[in-house]
Amino acid sequence: MPTKDLSNFHSLVSRLFQWPATAEAWEQYKLSKEQLEFFKEYGYVSNIKLLEEWQVAELNKELVELMNPAHEGHELFYEYHSNESVNPDTVLFHALGAWRITPGFHDVLWNPAFVMAASQLLDNAPVRFWHDQLFCKPAHHGGVVAWHQDYSYWTRTGPLQHLTCWVALDNATKENGCLYYVPKSHEWGLLDKPELAGDMEGVMDYLTEKQKAEFNPVAIELKAGYATFHHPLMVHGSYQNKSDISRRAFVLNVFKDETRSNTDEVLLQGVPVIHKDQKMEGQFFPLLTPADSSFIKK
Repeated sequence: MPTKDLSNFHSLVSRLFQWPATAEAWEQYKLSKEQLEFFKEYGYVSNIKLLEEWQVAELNKELVELMNPAHEGHELFYEYHSNESVNPDTVLFHALGAWRITPGFHDVLWNPAFVMAASQLLDNAPVRFWHDQLFCKPAHHGGVVAWHQDYSYWTRTGPLQHLTCWVALDNATKENGCLYYVPKSHEWGLLDKPELAGDMEGVMDYLTEKQKAEFNPVAIELKAGYATFHHPLMVHGSYQNKSDISRRAFVLNVFKDETRSNTDEVLLQGVPVIHKDQKMEGQFFPLLTPADSSFIKK
């Protein structure tokens, strides 16, 4: 029996989270003024708790199922790479579309802690879902994610009003391949895109001498269940995992409502074309916030 496509459901389908019923109930999830100012200056904000330990455990159970190419919902992925690395001796599992397949990875879109933070970081705007990603580096031979900017892969949508949320499903450390950011690189403008799992330092070919001098990465170590948010032009990447511990994570990419298609080609594999200049909306790009964002008290 085919797996039910959960992209047809634009609200919680499991008991993993509870949707707040009042504006007051949303207050506990708000980022502080200091966190918002840090994001604006440096292009990222980290160590945001999104999941309890039991929620992490539930998602990791689903992840084991999803990493099996024989899983009955496999055909619902937009992309699926058992190993996207160009080096067969290192492994980077990378897949897009888990939200369509299992209830937990569907419902993380409507995790109120995520929805609140995303809306605040996008100027308190209504937020739409773009796509998700799974990134897994096994112990001992996990591959790199090369330095890159997310929007360099997303120019098929515009204007640039996007946001990325990276969530740890294992403790992410320097030893097992945590994320690194180059602070303030979101001010460098759009760079050419490298191969995502290719040469770690490939982006250096696109930098000016001034940018190279300012290239001072910081490690974003996170406990499982915690997240980091970054600007779509933030230069970031992660090194190999040669430790004894896996490094599993998922990513949620969103944009402000009113973002539009910038192409007449397919945006995501299997998704009907949204023609150039048409609004990004519908089954595959649901609104995550109340339309007027009234849940945020100014």
